[in-house]
Amino acid sequence: MRRTRMAVVVVSLLSAHTTVAQPGPAPQIELVPPAPEPNAIPLYGDAKPGSASTETWMNYVGHGYVVRNVTRPTLTPFLPDPAKANGAAVIVAPGGAFMLLALEPEGWKVARALADRGIAAFVLKYRVMPTPVDIAEATALMDKRVREGLPDPRKQPLLQYPPSTHDALAALAMVRAGAKQWGIDPERVGMIGFSAGAMTSLNTVMAAKPGTGPDFFGYIYGPQADVPVPADAPPMFAAIALDDPLFPSMGFPIVEAWHKAKRPVELHAYGRGGHGFGLGIAGTTTALMLDQFVAWMAMQEFGGPQPSK
Repeated sequence: MRRTRMAVVVVSLLSAHTTVAQPGPAPQIELVPPAPEPNAIPLYGDAKPGSASTETWMNYVGHGYVVRNVTRPTLTPFLPDPAKANGAAVIVAPGGAFMLLALEPEGWKVARALADRGIAAFVLKYRVMPTPVDIAEATALMDKRVREGLPDPRKQPLLQYPPSTHDALAALAMVRAGAKQWGIDPERVGMIGFSAGAMTSLNTVMAAKPGTGPDFFGYIYGPQADVPVPADAPPMFAAIALDDPLFPSMGFPIVEAWHKAKRPVELHAYGRGGHGFGLGIAGTTTALMLDQFVAWMAMQEFGGPQPSK
C-alpha cells in the first residue's frame, strides 16, 4: 500500500479533527482495498450510472475510510432498534470538496450515532469529480482546485457538482418511497451535510420542486455566504467553528438570510474546532453538535413519535 502526506488545504477538507488551524504534521493517507458495504443500495437501480470499479479507496489514518472517483452512487441504511425508533429519517452527506467523500468519519459514524438516538439514517455516497488514482497526483490536483475555488476566505461561493445534487434528490425520493419498509414518516425526512456535503444539502434545497426536498437540514461547516432563500425553505440547523480557516463567519450571512426570510433557523458557533470537526473534537464544545441537532429536530417536531393518522 502506498502512503503519502496530503497538502494542508486538501487535508482540511477530508474530515474529523484535522484543520489548517491546528499545528503539527498532516495526517497520512494510504491506498486500501474497497471497504465492505453489504447494505449499500444502488441509487438508480438497473439504470445506475458508472461502476464501483472506478472507486479509489483510502484510509485516512486514525479516522477511517475515504473514497474518490465515485461514479455509482449508493444509499446505505443505518436503522435504529425498533424499540427506540421515532419515525424520523436523516440522509447523511459526507464532505470532501466534491473530489472525495469522508465516508467513515462524516458518513458511517454519523449515521450510527443517529441510529443510536432512534433516528433512521441513510449515508449517501454521491458522485464526485474524477481525480488520478495516484495519491501524489491526486493531492496536487485537489489542492489546485481548492485554491482556485476558494481564493479568498472572505468570499465564499456556494460550490456544486450537479450530479451530487441529482443524487441527493434521488436519495430523498428513495427514502420516502421506502418509508413503510424502513418504519419512517415520509413527512419527516431531512438531511445533514458536512462541508461539501453541507453545500450538497443546500443545493438540494435550492433545486427541489415542492414536496421533493428535505423537510429539514443540518448545514455543518458549510460556506457562510449570503444566499437567496426559497419562500418554502425548510428549517435549517447551522453549525460552524469560529476558527474555521476556510469558511470564516463574516457575521453568518447565510443564517441571517434564513432569518430575514422568516424561515426557521438555529445557529451553533463553537469557539474552537477548525474545519472538519465531524462528530466533534474532545475537549471542545463541537462534541455537543449531534445531540444539539437531535434536540433541535425534536423542537421542530421532526424527532418525536410518529403522529397518529
